[in-house]
Amino acid sequence: MLGSIVNFLAIIIGGILGLLLKKGIPERISKTIIEGLALCVFFIGVSGMLKGSNVLLIIFSIVIGGIIGEIIDIDKLINNLGKKIEEKFEGKGNISEAFVTTSLLYCVGAMAIVGSLQSGLEGNHKILFAKSILDGISSIIFASTMGIGVLFSAFSVLLYQGAITLLAFTLKNILTTATINEMTSIGSLLILGISLNMLKITNIKIANLLPSVLIPIVYYMLLNLIK
Repeated sequence: MLGSIVNFLAIIIGGILGLLLKKGIPERISKTIIEGLALCVFFIGVSGMLKGSNVLLIIFSIVIGGIIGEIIDIDKLINNLGKKIEEKFEGKGNISEAFVTTSLLYCVGAMAIVGSLQSGLEGNHKILFAKSILDGISSIIFASTMGIGVLFSAFSVLLYQGAITLLAFTLKNILTTATINEMTSIGSLLILGISLNMLKITNIKIANLLPSVLIPIVYYMLLNLIK
C-alpha cells in the first residue's frame, strides 16, 4: 500500500500547488493547456494499447465489462459523487467534471495497473513511485486549469490502486505476464477514450467500461481450471 499512499500524497500536494497558480492563468491559456494535455493523454493511450496481443479477448472484455458497467451504472455513481462534492464547494467551478476526468485518468493507466500489481506481487513500489512524480506534476497543471476537483481524485487513486494491490496478493498464480499485458492494453484503450472526451469529440461513459479491465483475470482463471 506504500506506493498508493505516496501517489495519493503527490496528487494532493500537486493539486494544492496548482490551485495557488490558478488565478494567474488566463482562461484562453487554460483552454489551450487542457487541449494539449488531452493530446498527451491520447498518446499515452495509444502506446499502452500495443501491449496486448489477444484482440478477441480485448473485444470480449470491453463488451462484457460494458454490460456489467451499464447494469451497475458506475458512471452515474461517480458523477453523483462528484456532484455531491461540488455542492459542498459551491462556487468553486465544475468540480464534478474535474473529479471524474482526473480520477479515471489516474486510475485506468498502464502504470496504475502494472504498478499496483507489482506492489502486491513483489512488494516493489518503483513503478508507483515513478507514477507519483508524473501524477504530482500533472495535478499541478490540471488543478490550475480545472480547479479543486482534481484533489478529490487522489482518494479514487488510493482506493483503486490499493484494491488492485490487495487483489494481486491473493491472486499471485493467475496474474501472469499475459494477463497483465491484456489488462494494460484495455486500460490504455479506456485512456484513449478519456482523451477524446477531453477534446469534446465524444461523450463515452468510460466509467461504465471499467469492469473490462478485470475480465482478463476471469478469463485466465477459467482457462487454468479447464487445463
